[in-house]
Amino acid sequence: MNLRFLFASGKNAKLPYYIRNYSKVILPKYLFQSRLASKLNSISSRPDAEYIISRVNYYNKLEAVQELPESSQRFSDLKKGGEVKSVYFLDAYRIISWFKGSYKWNYVPGDVIHIPDVPSIVKSRPIAGDNKNSVVLKLEKMRHFIFLKDNLKFNEKSNKLIFRGKVDNKPHRIEFMEKYFHHPLCDLGNITNNNITPPEWTVEKSTLYYHLKYKFILALEGNDVASNLKWIMSSNSIAVMPKPKFETWFMEGKLIANQHYIEIKEDYSDLEERLNYFIENPEEAHQIIKNANEYVSQFFNKEREHLIGLAVMNKYLEKTSQK
Repeated sequence: MNLRFLFASGKNAKLPYYIRNYSKVILPKYLFQSRLASKLNSISSRPDAEYIISRVNYYNKLEAVQELPESSQRFSDLKKGGEVKSVYFLDAYRIISWFKGSYKWNYVPGDVIHIPDVPSIVKSRPIAGDNKNSVVLKLEKMRHFIFLKDNLKFNEKSNKLIFRGKVDNKPHRIEFMEKYFHHPLCDLGNITNNNITPPEWTVEKSTLYYHLKYKFILALEGNDVASNLKWIMSSNSIAVMPKPKFETWFMEGKLIANQHYIEIKEDYSDLEERLNYFIENPEEAHQIIKNANEYVSQFFNKEREHLIGLAVMNKYLEKTSQK
């Protein structure tokens, strides 16, 4: 299992990611900055211009101009270290390298579940409330943006729900495990050894492809979003989860319950009823899979994704009185 997980886990390969992105770090920034204006100007003449602008305004909801504090970091100050791990450095650098290093920002890396007091660049934000100060960029994408090719049809899969994840000291995950660990419709496992949860919950890691043997895959939020949601929705299995509270570049706040995923109650009390319903009504399950597959497809165009990121940052600079 360890070798299989290492070479065929289904996750994005780290080495090509680091080679590709660090190679951009050593290139002169003027190679990017000299092309920025033409790239941004190209949006208006594209056939998908309206779609791009809607995405930009979803990630960046700033309206009134707000000046950043004097203490704000400059783009040229971005360095690895501390909270700015390699992936947060590289993913942010891929955007800010197109702009002058003298521009300022408030950059909050990591799993962000609060709304900053000043306009800030984040990976994740709360869906509810006035979240305009949380300006979302596509960060930590190597871990979060995984899409799978699923060769199994829904009716070929097991009539069960699978979960393989870190339960740790997350109360909502502990609660789910306590309720359903021994349930015949569930195959659940904690992939971390600790002194917090019962030893019987502990299992080895499973490849992402192993999950695809099951019709239903649990997508419980962790520190912020459920990181497995993207690849589940690209498959022929269905994500099962309560209504999401946080969102990333994936725009979890736009997902519609029982159209893109199977929604269960916050206390998980209707899980058995919801699973049985879709086992007995496969045509409705197939429609959810179709809708989910269509939703994830909007993220496949890498050139457009990068262009949207540049436009989000450009609007951030405009709305912080820097352009």
